[in-house]
Amino acid sequence: MESMGKKKPRPRRSFMPEFKAEIVELCRRGDRSVGQVAKDFDLTETAVRLWVSQAEVDAGERDGLTSSERGELAALRRENCRLREDVEILKRDSFLREGDPVTVHPVIIEAEKRDGHNVKRACELLKVS
Repeated sequence: MESMGKKKPRPRRSFMPEFKAEIVELCRRGDRSVGQVAKDFDLTETAVRLWVSQAEVDAGERDGLTSSERGELAALRRENCRLREDVEILKRDSFLREGDPVTVHPVIIEAEKRDGHNVKRACELLKVS
């Protein structure tokens, strides 16, 4: 019995907002199904359905986060992550006293790298160069 080969996943593609809006408009016209529009443009039906759903949220026709709210949320999450990292760096390096001369030993730099911290950011926070 022949073994069926697994279908390779398609590489992730990104599309311009204008293209997505055009696809959404084609789906809303109603002369073709979402599946047919997806097939005609070599897109996944799931992606097209998500675009249509997001367009409905953005237009106020459906509850959920608008595209701008999603963007703001992503930015806030990135900032939150950066601030948590800053707090972690400052906690670890709290043995430094203001006004004391600061020398950064290479071991400290390697520890920051190992823990996934941005060494440049750590130096900025600690006011060392």
